[in-house]
Amino acid sequence: LKMTLTSPFPNATEYNYVYDEGTSPCSEGNGFSRFKSLFLPIVYCLVFLFCLVGNALLICVLLTRKKVTTMTDVCLLNLAISDLLFVVPLPFQAHYASEEWIFGNAVCKMIAGIYYIGFYSSIFFITLMSIDRYIAIVHAVYAMRVRTATCGIIISLLLWMTAGLAAIPNVVFNQEVEIEQSLECIPKYPPGQETWRFFTQFEVNILGLLIPLSILIYCYSHILKNLQSCKNRNKIKAIKLIFIIVVIFFLFWAPFNIVLFLDSLQNLHIINDCETSQRLVLALQLTESISFIHCCLNPVIYAFAGEMFKAHLKKIFQTCIYHISSGNSANNSHSFPSQVLGHSDSDRVL
Repeated sequence: LKMTLTSPFPNATEYNYVYDEGTSPCSEGNGFSRFKSLFLPIVYCLVFLFCLVGNALLICVLLTRKKVTTMTDVCLLNLAISDLLFVVPLPFQAHYASEEWIFGNAVCKMIAGIYYIGFYSSIFFITLMSIDRYIAIVHAVYAMRVRTATCGIIISLLLWMTAGLAAIPNVVFNQEVEIEQSLECIPKYPPGQETWRFFTQFEVNILGLLIPLSILIYCYSHILKNLQSCKNRNKIKAIKLIFIIVVIFFLFWAPFNIVLFLDSLQNLHIINDCETSQRLVLALQLTESISFIHCCLNPVIYAFAGEMFKAHLKKIFQTCIYHISSGNSANNSHSFPSQVLGHSDSDRVL
């Protein structure tokens, strides 16, 4: 009997039961079980909290202070929304990692859809931000016509639709199934339709890494050539933020894509032994857990690399402190002068 190895992640592999009298049992090791039940819930909860706070602050700054007026602003706003969508399933997965699935088939499908829409849209908007930088620097004259908020909104709607379409196969095949008297939320492919398993995994590799990476290499290679002939400090600062985001994104997601590709080779029986199966399942869990952290890093990068973002965020906190202090001292009819908030003519320019 070849045991089924499952994962709390919507895109992890489901290994079907195959009865074969000539084979020995291939079961999950104790280390893998402890990893799932102890380590994963902690990681999921921490990532959810940090991502929720960081991206909520970013959205607050963009909508209340900076305003969404350019293509870059539209990309940053949509990237923050994508990251929030991406971590919505984590509280469910935290419980599922330590117990069986208890939320029903409808929620199982819904979580898979939200996860993949957030996953693909994050990649699409990071790629769009790089294209935006490429147009702004390499084709500066043409950029004035296309790098508008209206154009950004139209492109964003198209990207959200594309992300939704890419997530459809996972929504269709992800379902609640009972395995050894335990409910699981896993991809379940009908007999004779294993092609869909390979399609969904290679879709992640192609849309999640290969195509975006090719676009980014093209964009940044041309940007660097342009900067070599015209060394402008403002241009360098303009691409610094986006470049850091892209590098960090692929450092966190490339390991998972590599392991997922190896898992696809196993499903094709190119890799086919019990020990390797166990290692791949553990590697999928570990690399995808690590990749979740990237959605927490974008707001941190903005805070350290974006001076304007830091200024707006500081003013939000100062305003909150002011209102709290004003409420506490309302009985004394005392109002703080503008100097307490750090307001100045130079601040208003930001």
